[in-house]
Amino acid sequence: MSVLKRPILTEKMTDLNKKGQYAFEVDLKANKVEIRKAVEKMYGVRVEGVRTLRQLGKKKSKNVNGRIVTGTTSTTKKAIVTVAEGEVIDIYAEV
Repeated sequence: MSVLKRPILTEKMTDLNKKGQYAFEVDLKANKVEIRKAVEKMYGVRVEGVRTLRQLGKKKSKNVNGRIVTGTTSTTKKAIVTVAEGEVIDIYAEV
């Protein structure tokens, strides 16, 4: 089971990079300790803090052959990781 799925590369999260904070999409069952260890092992940096949040799936509806089909998008979990001052994670090297 991989704890880190992918880094989140949005405008808002890119602004947090200047403060030493990086965002990742993580496994729904991962806890803060597992996320900290995975980031430290993968990127070789010292993690000072981890904040997590669950983003619930949205309800969606669409018209298919004259019928309305409803469903939900999947629930995701995000982690915002703060690294030690002076350390940098080069996320764009993997993209």
